[in-house]
Formats: sequence, C-alpha cells, structure tokens
Amino acid sequence: MVTVIEIENLTKRYGGQTAVADVSFQCETGTVTGFLGPNGAGKSTTMRILCGLTPATSGTATIDGVPYRQLPNPGRAVGVLLDASAQHAGRTGREVLTLGTMILGLPRQRVGQVLDLVGLDKKAADKRVGNYSLGMRQRLGLAHALLGNPATLVLDEPANGLDPEGIFWMRGLLREFADRGGTVLLSSHLLHEVEAVADRLVVIGNGKIVANGSKQELLAGAGTLVRALEPAPLAEALRRSGVTVNQNPDGALLVDAEPVLVGRAAAATGAVLTELRTADGAGLEALFLQLTGTAHAAAPAGAINAPMEVAR
Repeated sequence: MVTVIEIENLTKRYGGQTAVADVSFQCETGTVTGFLGPNGAGKSTTMRILCGLTPATSGTATIDGVPYRQLPNPGRAVGVLLDASAQHAGRTGREVLTLGTMILGLPRQRVGQVLDLVGLDKKAADKRVGNYSLGMRQRLGLAHALLGNPATLVLDEPANGLDPEGIFWMRGLLREFADRGGTVLLSSHLLHEVEAVADRLVVIGNGKIVANGSKQELLAGAGTLVRALEPAPLAEALRRSGVTVNQNPDGALLVDAEPVLVGRAAAATGAVLTELRTADGAGLEALFLQLTGTAHAAAPAGAINAPMEVAR
C-alpha cells in the first residue's frame, strides 16, 4: 500500500501549553483509519494542522508527500469535513455546492450527483442551510467533501447528528470509498461505528499517541477482565500496585495487566472472583477506556486543551 497521509513528530504549543506532543502516524491507500481520543485529547488540533488551518510548532503533516496548502487544487485531492456548522446559513444547500464547483473548476452537474449520493432530495437542496437539522448539515458537509471526487477524505465527527439509518448509510459509503482505493481519516466518538468500519486505529490521549496499529492487532489483547463479589477493594489493591484499572458499566474491571498479576492481587486481598480472563475481543470501547485511562494517569503537567481544540 502507498502512504497518503503522513504525520511526523507533530507538536503544537500555545505559549507554555502543549496541545499535541510528538504525534506520528500514517494512513494508507484503501484503508479507513479511526482517530480516537477523549474530549480535548488533540484530535481536532491534529486534523486542523493536517488541513492547513493551524500552523504546527514543529513536525510535519503531509498528504501525498506535500503539505495541504501546497497541493495544486486541494479540493480535488482531499475532501475535508471538520465542522458541519461552518456553512453559510443564508444560502441553500444547492448554492453552497454550486459555489464549490465554481471554485474547484467542476461542471455544474456534479452538484446533482453528490446531492443524490448523500441523500439530500430537491426539497432539502433548495432549503436554506440555516433551516437544516444537524444531520442534514452533516450530509451537506459530506457532499461538499466529495464534490471534487477526491482520493482522500479527512472527516471530524461526520456522523454527529445522524439517525441510526444515516449512521449505517455513512458506514457503507466510507467502506465503499476505501475499498475503491480511497483513503479515509475518520475521527468519531461513536466507537462501535468506528470498530465496524475502520481498518486501522490511532488512539490519542493528552496530545500523545497511546496506540497505533491495525484493528485486529489492537483488539487482540485488551488487558484482563475480572469480576469480583466486592470489586472495590480489588481495584484499589491493583491501583496501588501501579496498574491501570477501569470499571465497565456492568461492574467488571478491565485491568492493564496479565491475569496472573490480577489473580495474585485477588488472593492477597481475599477477593472472591467470579470471572478472570484475558479480555480478548472485549471490543473497542474496552480498549479505549484502558488506553485513555492510562494516558490521563500519565499526563504531563501543562498538557491541556488548546484554545482552538473542539471538545469531544
């Protein structure tokens, strides 16, 4: 595969405050890369730098080997959707896209093609954007990103505001785009949807990459899952031993350690276990909690949200 998006040693500081610290990862042709992290972790800052909207303090972010601003006609190479609300409220959806074709040098018939592609009918296309629902704005934003028939998509929370049917539709659209040789960098808080569509996962916490690999590799071993009749004393004992412990909604503990260590801690505290196993196949949500919990625990002083970072 060919590397299309390449982030190398990317750092962004605002005065003495670090938003992104030495971030590196790649996105290859024919893949969907899920870019995940908790609120204010650095996702949006990284994507804004990639798309030429925010200057980096150091490091590089390139698409097809060059910075976004140096692409000859960037809208024809990269489709970008970072903020669906950043559209002219007084124009109709059709007018927004028509203006886009004029800027990109595209035939006007491309407007109808992308409207059909994203499921906006004539009534919706001729309505002013200020009267759109959030889901309609997302569809229009995706239509604008696809307008130039790009080979690469950079999407920040594109499913936000979509109903379940719309989310399913978007998953299929992105999967088909990648399967035809496209490249997708996708940020989303909808972990189950990312797990369903992504080939690779990049997890960021407090401005630093805490995991980067194929979905299969990262989900193959997600720590140890343990259940106890009284989980609180066991969790406290494990934390005192220096390991990260997260509690799932169902009461199970997800521990960043081998099962033998968890078993010894249980024996030492007299905990009665009802389940102890490697958390293989626990899913993206469990992995996310484990990795970002570790990131928060290890966060350096001064690593806070950047002023322009969109809360996630």
